Amino acid sequence: MAEKSEILLESGTGEVEILHFKVDGENYAINVVKVKEILTIDNISKVPNAAKDIAGVSLIRGEIITVIDMRYVINKVSMANIEKSMNLVCEFNKLKVSFAIDEVVGISRIRWSDIEKPDDVTSNSLVIGNINHNGTILMLLDFEKIVMDISPKTGINVTRIENMEKKDRSKYKILLADDSPLIRNVLKKVLELAGFENMKFFDNGQDTYDYLMNLVNEKGENFTDDIDLLITDIEMPRLDGHALTRRLKENRITKKLPILIFSSLITDDLYHKGESVGADGQMSKPEIDGLINMVDKLLEV
Repeated sequence: MAEKSEILLESGTGEVEILHFKVDGENYAINVVKVKEILTIDNISKVPNAAKDIAGVSLIRGEIITVIDMRYVINKVSMANIEKSMNLVCEFNKLKVSFAIDEVVGISRIRWSDIEKPDDVTSNSLVIGNINHNGTILMLLDFEKIVMDISPKTGINVTRIENMEKKDRSKYKILLADDSPLIRNVLKKVLELAGFENMKFFDNGQDTYDYLMNLVNEKGENFTDDIDLLITDIEMPRLDGHALTRRLKENRITKKLPILIFSSLITDDLYHKGESVGADGQMSKPEIDGLINMVDKLLEV
């Protein structure tokens, strides 16, 4: 059982460590902070009537963890000897899942600005970013979507807030940054159910930052006439949420803007990263029923 060696990376630097791995000879990547361990698993138990993407469950350090067959996820062909595969034991959305892959290539440090958004032709795939790594294209996969496609209840459940009392929150202006079209649509629906009407969305941190800087250049201290709160994801192409937060909190004008980080990476182990860049609040994406309470608190509703 081989463990991932820990690599410490300061928050908000605009850099990310990616783990390069292969499935069926193709090159893929995952953000290292999602990976708790890299190991081989030889005790996989089949689950009756489970989705074909699920290889089974395994006992890992005393926990029963679901093992997902990445070869089936990507190519719809099951691994022949999955017990001999490498496994990425990951944690996000407060859930631990193991992903069976063919090979781990290594870990590299890159800048978020080096991750290119997929073009419109491939925007509906599992790929959330493309990386040119020394002449090799690495596809950064949306592991949250993989899990949600298999089991939708593991993701954001809007029904958890549909019975919430609606208030008139229409005077508040909220800026949101998230690279996932699914999450942007869910956030829009949730905020509308709560009574918010004035929302502006961006799909990456750089465009969000540029928009705010244009407001500051135009209105100075009065930029808050157009924005009351920023809700941002962490993992985004061009500029990540931690770097975006740090830039805004280090600016003498924009530092007063409340910032809520809403991400699948908000875990007990990683909470300190948001604190270090000055975030005013942090929430994990499944906790959608607590989002409005946190927003109200930051807006002093």
